[in-house]
Amino acid sequence: MTQLNVYVVRHGQTYFNIYNKLQGWSNSPLTQKGIDDAKKAGAKLASTHFAAAYCSDTTRAQDTANMILTANQADSVKSPIVAPYFREEFYGYYEGTNMDEAWYMAGAPHGLNTFKEIVGKYSIGKAKDFLKDADPFHDAENNAEYWQRLDQGFALIRGNDSLKDGDNILLISHGNTVLSMMERFGQGQYDLTVRPANGSVTKMNLTDDDVTVEYYNRT
Repeated sequence: MTQLNVYVVRHGQTYFNIYNKLQGWSNSPLTQKGIDDAKKAGAKLASTHFAAAYCSDTTRAQDTANMILTANQADSVKSPIVAPYFREEFYGYYEGTNMDEAWYMAGAPHGLNTFKEIVGKYSIGKAKDFLKDADPFHDAENNAEYWQRLDQGFALIRGNDSLKDGDNILLISHGNTVLSMMERFGQGQYDLTVRPANGSVTKMNLTDDDVTVEYYNRT
């Protein structure tokens, strides 16, 4: 059985992050701090050889990936494989809206006012379902739709015939996606009310049929 070491980095800070706006498939540029986040992650991972790199097709993820790979000193790949499978959750009608307002709209019909309250009583997966229900167009991804897409991303990595046992993989991802992976694979070890920091590193071990988490949200 092949095991791959997947270093998951949340993209650097963006303007929507500091404006507290939901940012799924929509996009905003990296701030100067976001550029610094990416460079800091690049310095931390500079001596790690990456046999492959992956990221979503948002510019915030691609820019972060390219800065990390440019800083690498371990003869890693020079550019990431870009795929829509690794995008953040799609928030539908609530894309670009204030995060607190959006999660209130999702949770209020269930007596819950915040994302933290929804996760505390139910789960991150249920928060996705509630947001789709609250979306007047029902375009937001529910939990099943989200994982159907993200699982295609894991299949893309597993299907890379050039990778061998023990290889290191770089994956540039997003805040809610990292949290979602911790909920599914973290075996209850992590506080899911704490969002991963921009530029933080989470390490997962990917096998043919399993994913385990080695550590989460290191800065």
